[in-house]
Amino acid sequence: MDPDRNASPVNPLPPMVVTLALAIFGIEVVMQLASRGILGGAAGVGWRLEALNRFAFAPQILQQMMELGQYPPDQVMRFVTYPFVHQDFTHVLFVLVFLLALGKMVAEVFHPLAVLVVFFGAAIAGALCYTFLQGSPIALYGGYPSVYGLIGSYTFLLWTGLGAQGQNRMRAFTLIGFLLGIQLIFGVLFGGGNFWVAEMGGFVAGFVLSFVVSPGGFVRVRNRLRQR
Repeated sequence: MDPDRNASPVNPLPPMVVTLALAIFGIEVVMQLASRGILGGAAGVGWRLEALNRFAFAPQILQQMMELGQYPPDQVMRFVTYPFVHQDFTHVLFVLVFLLALGKMVAEVFHPLAVLVVFFGAAIAGALCYTFLQGSPIALYGGYPSVYGLIGSYTFLLWTGLGAQGQNRMRAFTLIGFLLGIQLIFGVLFGGGNFWVAEMGGFVAGFVLSFVVSPGGFVRVRNRLRQR
């Protein structure tokens, strides 16, 4: 027990993680109030669908932009806005659990800007993988690719720690292996889309980005390149 009677009953969360969580939760609160007619009146019922249409990532739009060679900002921004729009409250709840748990462990080691790079870098990588590695026209939305990026960074921390202790580094991938197993079971039992492609893209991006954005990461990578 902590002898300090004034200590907080919960572990403090890094400000960057709190900011991201509040942004996601705040948007969902607005959607919940709108769906009940408390905000926006009768029109509020359609706010979630409108938000998905405006901010979700659509593979067809990216492919069309590439064909035309034109990249309107209001369409490019979908790469970083889709993690903030969700299907329902349950969807948001699971994203927040991962964000608060994994984000806390990563943000206690990484610089706040590095956390942002991982979060949005994973979102972008997830969207690209979703576009080019699967053929579904369904739009991508929700924060899973981004939080899987944080899982990738957490895996990097474990991988680095195990290596420093001379232990088997493959143990660091236990969490992602467990999550993939759960996804496979749910996919077989209940069916599912191809969102897992974006989530794995986010995980790989988070792991790889950590080599650069982790404390001393850039110097370490530069020294490795010079050795080669």
